[in-house]
Amino acid sequence: MILFPESHIFPSPEPPKDRGRIYPLFLPFSGCAVRCVFCAQHAQTGTASTDVLSALERADRDLRERESRPALDLAFFGGTFTALPPEDFRACLDFATRWQERGLIRRVRCSTRPDAVDAPVLASLKAAGFSLLELGVQSFDDGALARSRRGYTAADARRACALVRDSGLELGIQLMPGLPGARPETALRDVEESADLAPACVRLYPCVVLEGTPLARTWQQGEYAPWSLEQAFDFLGSACLILWRAGVPVIRMGLAQEAGLEKKVLAGPYHPDLGGMAKGRALYLYLRERIEAVSHGNAPRDGLTLHVPRIWQGAFWGHRGSLEPLYAALGLPRKNVLWWDKDCFALGSR
Repeated sequence: MILFPESHIFPSPEPPKDRGRIYPLFLPFSGCAVRCVFCAQHAQTGTASTDVLSALERADRDLRERESRPALDLAFFGGTFTALPPEDFRACLDFATRWQERGLIRRVRCSTRPDAVDAPVLASLKAAGFSLLELGVQSFDDGALARSRRGYTAADARRACALVRDSGLELGIQLMPGLPGARPETALRDVEESADLAPACVRLYPCVVLEGTPLARTWQQGEYAPWSLEQAFDFLGSACLILWRAGVPVIRMGLAQEAGLEKKVLAGPYHPDLGGMAKGRALYLYLRERIEAVSHGNAPRDGLTLHVPRIWQGAFWGHRGSLEPLYAALGLPRKNVLWWDKDCFALGSR
C-alpha cells in the first residue's frame, strides 16, 4: 500500500459537469434582428436556416421514436431564442412542456442575446420548465462589442446576467476571446468577470474568420488579425483554470466539429481538438503550481512520481505529446507518470 503525505495529494481541478445527454434543436438565425460580423450559423451548426414550426414537427417525429429510451436534456441552439416571433416562441415553449410531461425530456435550456431578455420573458421560460439560459455575452468590453456590431453595451450584458440570476434560472455565459478590438488582457478580464458571477457553465469560443461573414471581408482587407492557434491555446488554458478555480464548469472550448466546417474557416484559431488541447494545458498549469509549492521552488528530483486519475489519460500529455517536455522539466518524464482509478493526484518518489 502506497502512503502519500496529505500535502502531496491534489484534488482534480475540474468541477463536476452534468453528463446528461442533450437533444439539440438548431434554429439558425431565427429571431436574429442583426447579423454579427463573425456569424455563420449554417456552418457552425451544420444546419441551414429553417422554419421554426417545421423544425418542431421534425423533432416531434424524432422524439416519438425515442420514447422508450432514457430522458434527455432539450437544448435550443442558434438564432436568438427569446426574440423569436411570438407564435414561434410559444410553440417552442409548448413543445418543451409537452415532452417534459411525457417524461422523455428532463430539463430544457436555450441561448440568447443579452439585449433580448426581460423579466416577463424569463418568467415564461421558468413556467415552461426551462432550467438554464445561456447568454451570448461574447465580451464585457465596450470596444470589442461595438466593433463586432453586437448592438448592446457591457452594462447591458451585466444587467442581463443579473436578470437571469434573479429569475431563478441558472445562468450560462458564452465568451468569444479574440474579437475585433479585443486584447488578450481584456479577454482575460472577461473570464475573471464571468467567474465572479458564478454561472452554472461557461463556453469559450475563440473568434475565427468564417467564409461569407462580414469579418471575412475585414480580414481580407487587412483590418483584422485573428489570434494564432498557439495564442488561443495558451489563453484557453489560463482561462479554463481561472473558471475551474471558481467552481465553474467549462462545457465547450472552440467550435463544435461539424461536417464541412473546416473548409469554411479562412483564418484564426480553429482545431478539431482545441478544447482537449486547452484542457490539457489547464491541467499542466494546475499541476505545475502544486508541484512547485510542494518542492518549495527547489529543482525537481529525478525520482519524482505522479499518480494521475485514469480519466485524464486523453488530455494529460497534450496533442501529439506537446506537453511531455513541460512535464519532463518538472521532473516527470513519461515513465514516472502512473495511472490509477482514484479521482485525485498524488505526488511521490520512487
